[in-house]
Amino acid sequence: GERVFTILEQPEMEDNGTAVLKADDVNGKVEFSHIKFGYNPENIIIHDFSCQVKPGQKVAIVGPTGAGKSTLINLLTRFYEVNGGDIRIDDVSIYDMSRETLHNLISMVLQETWTFQGTIRENIVYSKKDVSDEQLYKVIEDCGLDDFINKCSDGVDTILAEEADISAGQKQLITIARAMIDSAPILILDEATSLVDTRTEKIISAAIDKLMKNKTSFVIA
Repeated sequence: GERVFTILEQPEMEDNGTAVLKADDVNGKVEFSHIKFGYNPENIIIHDFSCQVKPGQKVAIVGPTGAGKSTLINLLTRFYEVNGGDIRIDDVSIYDMSRETLHNLISMVLQETWTFQGTIRENIVYSKKDVSDEQLYKVIEDCGLDDFINKCSDGVDTILAEEADISAGQKQLITIARAMIDSAPILILDEATSLVDTRTEKIISAAIDKLMKNKTSFVIA
């Protein structure tokens, strides 16, 4: 109960942005400008970070655990707020847009995969509206999921339980298919192949190559 009330008493996140960017119209230029950040304002850990990423460019963020790789991504997605500086997408500050607008521009494939109780179709399409069967099957083929789905009793309408009896690799391919369907202009891959075996990694890497085509990509490794 104490933990629940601690959450309820947290102040609401500010979200005053009104700029509207539609994913289809965004080129994917990303600019970090003189970023200053600390988990605690008295202890700044990023003092003056600037970086410009061109539309469609692939950027690797590499370093040991604790180097701040995920922190940069959390700043881009506004899970953390900067203490100074600005982050812009197509020359529009992410602080001038709502979080919903910002998150519609970004797809993420994380190390930790998840599926939910529902059909394979629902797990892939998720919140995307008006996805045709043709689009769905094209993505399934591009991801290398067709062999797995063809062996399922009801194909894409096979129900997955929350703790589904499928491999980590199959879960990751479903996550990649979800990102392909989402088709956001900016893609974040956070150690997306670290939990699978070498053979599965090859299949997933091929799917990721297709996923990254024409997208601005940040790859954490």
